Amino acid sequence: TDPSLLPFATANQRNASATNDAARMIGSRMRCGGAVGRRAPGAVRAAGRSTPAAPVTKTAPGQQQLQRRAPRTLAYVDAAAGGGGSLDGLVDYECELFTDRDGNMIQPMCTDFGFRSGAGRLYMERYGETPGSVFELAASNFDKELTQMRQYTRFNHVIGPPVKPPSGMVSKAFSAAGGALTSALGRLDLALENAKVLPKLDAPERRIGTDSGEWAVMLDKLGQLTLDNQAVVNMEKKRVEKEGELNTPFVVKAPFLALCWVLDVLYDGKPIQKFWVLETVARIPYFAYISILHLYESLGFWRAGAELRKVHFAEEWNEMHHLQIMESLGGDQSWFDRFVAEHSAIAYYWLLIVFYLASPKVAYNFMQRVELHAMDTYAEFVEENRELLKTIPPPRVALNYYLNEDLYLFDEFQTNSVEQRRPSCNNLLDVFTNIRDDENEHVKTMDACQKETIVKAMAAKQGK
Repeated sequence: TDPSLLPFATANQRNASATNDAARMIGSRMRCGGAVGRRAPGAVRAAGRSTPAAPVTKTAPGQQQLQRRAPRTLAYVDAAAGGGGSLDGLVDYECELFTDRDGNMIQPMCTDFGFRSGAGRLYMERYGETPGSVFELAASNFDKELTQMRQYTRFNHVIGPPVKPPSGMVSKAFSAAGGALTSALGRLDLALENAKVLPKLDAPERRIGTDSGEWAVMLDKLGQLTLDNQAVVNMEKKRVEKEGELNTPFVVKAPFLALCWVLDVLYDGKPIQKFWVLETVARIPYFAYISILHLYESLGFWRAGAELRKVHFAEEWNEMHHLQIMESLGGDQSWFDRFVAEHSAIAYYWLLIVFYLASPKVAYNFMQRVELHAMDTYAEFVEENRELLKTIPPPRVALNYYLNEDLYLFDEFQTNSVEQRRPSCNNLLDVFTNIRDDENEHVKTMDACQKETIVKAMAAKQGK
């Protein structure tokens, strides 16, 4: 067992009797992200006290989960786990186990590196609440983003995974220019603060949980993940040689190539951040398709697209979970990444609206290209990081999506699958493998939409 896994483990969590043993040491058998192992010497020492099991909680229609609290743990983390080898590294944290539809208990990743972790995120506090007015939301978001932008330029404050220096010449040039611009903005911000134009900026507060052993270990592991852009290109070439080139009009191919170029240049050495931006944009076309189909129904132009709308909603729901998985891994921590992703999403929404109005097949062709690229990118990422991904537990949002009792929406977007997919989700390798396979299902659905075989596929699923 990898010793670095142990800071987020609790004692004998599969054994019910362990909840009555307040003095149990973590050195016994444990379950971590689906794996059972033993503590390595010098990794973690802990004593816990049990807490009662949580009741069954309904998080949303069709999204029911069963959770139990792991023993609340006071852990002394040594230098190997990022605690500095001192008893000052005492951490008090709780982490709920996840129970899947078959009754198996899985330890999720207890840390969440997302900028929006807590309130405002799926399956977290305030989930399902009605939002405030656009003025309240805009003002609140602007205040948070401005503060985070100022902290970034003044203190270089980002708590997500550490990034590697870019390898490509163009990426290095953009990185250098970005660093110079950030320094200039920091000096400008300080000058405006001294002139009383901007309020005084306090140093960023330490986030709750950042002193824990798991926080340090997970952050280090996520920072070791790699993605070779040239290897992705080579994988795409092999796929084209085997399956043939997708015939795409230049007007559709150009914005796709622009998206790929921006992602490769700006996110060289930052795979999780790249995936977050990609998933932010990838869910937008489905929203655009739904918007036009709904408009056609409202105007009386076309009322036969209701089933198609349902498929596209299931596709968007799938991409939303991919997005939130990347958020939980810290992909949205930088204000610059959020700026790029959110403004790109708006631009691509209106672009896809125009495409779909002019020709739905052209719009589907664009999305098929995006999904093919995503599938190849995730496939390469899985191959490059297979062993490391095995040592990282799955984010809770992934468990809620892939191992829930009700998988209606998960099944709905897979219109061309012969058998129902029931993927495992024991570690981050399983999560990214599932995402790769999801993208392949999107590819097949977009192809079916262009060939109009989607109607036959939906009829077959309904037994007609």
